[in-house]
Amino acid sequence: MSRITHALAAFAAFWWDFIVGDDWKIAAGVIVALVLTAAVATSTVPAWWLLPVGVLGVLAASLAAALRHARTG
Repeated sequence: MSRITHALAAFAAFWWDFIVGDDWKIAAGVIVALVLTAAVATSTVPAWWLLPVGVLGVLAASLAAALRHARTG
């Protein structure tokens, strides 16, 4: 593997780990919230509220899953 290929692979691995981290479902939920916010922003409906609500929903789902896992653990 050349140095450039190794550097690009390391760069991609860093960003994957930084964005996705331990749970890919959280990253996917945030991306869905961003896409929905962008879609609503093209209409006449105010879109500022959608992203915080989406992130809170993803957080609540993540916490519920963690609690379920801790109880069955």
